[in-house]
Amino acid sequence: MINIYKSSSTGLEQIPDFTTGCWVNMIDPTSDEIERVMGQGIPQDFITYPLDMDERARSEREDDGKMLILIRIPFFQGLTVDVPYITMPLGIILTDQMIITVCRRQNDLTTEFASTKTKNLSTGKRLRFVLRLLLLNANKFLDHLRLINKMTEELEDRLQQSMQNKEVLELLKYQKSLVYFTTALKANELLLERLQRTQLFRQYSDDEDLLEDVITENQQAIEMVNISNNILSSMMDAFASIISNNLNVVMKFLASVTILLSLPTIITSFFGMNVALPFANQSFSWQLILGISMLVVGVTTWLFIRRRWF
Repeated sequence: MINIYKSSSTGLEQIPDFTTGCWVNMIDPTSDEIERVMGQGIPQDFITYPLDMDERARSEREDDGKMLILIRIPFFQGLTVDVPYITMPLGIILTDQMIITVCRRQNDLTTEFASTKTKNLSTGKRLRFVLRLLLLNANKFLDHLRLINKMTEELEDRLQQSMQNKEVLELLKYQKSLVYFTTALKANELLLERLQRTQLFRQYSDDEDLLEDVITENQQAIEMVNISNNILSSMMDAFASIISNNLNVVMKFLASVTILLSLPTIITSFFGMNVALPFANQSFSWQLILGISMLVVGVTTWLFIRRRWF
């Protein structure tokens, strides 16, 4: 799918064909769509690299000035999958005439840019467009991280009374997501530092300041992910011990109940032998045996409670 936008006085407008100062948004393009964009002088590798889900963040530049900036962006797959949040590559291709973004799946980043939520967005200012896209990407990482923290807090409340591994496995899913986030953010950090060393964003002071803001937001996201990952790891270890302890408490209670129930059986079995026994010819013998059983059970129960075995 290819959508072409160009900024106007009323905001972004979708146009039918390529023009100077436009933004071309490609989502999982077909071979015909790739050839159509290649007709604008774009190298094929610049288009196919971002379609590889395992591609790392980096930048490449051709001799004619065309440049590819490849970043990792967050992507929400759903709560029912093994890894709810992953990252995937987004390619930003810069030419003298236009900006092209390439991604394998529909994502929040380009969708929000194409909507009316982003104000004062000019497709003609190519470098400013790229910087705002990078800044929004760092903010998206922070937004997803807040959602992960919210979900883990809910799981924490459920885990306090749990005796199963279901909640721990749910926490493991979010820990996997944090690992993906950490790897992607560190790769993006290296890319941003490389861009900062170039002269690309030093033409205007506003662009240089905006790039510093992007780096700051990305570093903040890295720190927050590391903190959340450490807290989640400690939480999983603690709750694994809690689950084991809860199971031990239940097993101890059941063992105590089993002992109490076996005491009357032992006493009545003794008096049930076919030999001469005390009080065998007395009419109140069964009341006496019952009283002895209840006395033994009562004393044993008192000892268990005193020792906190219940």
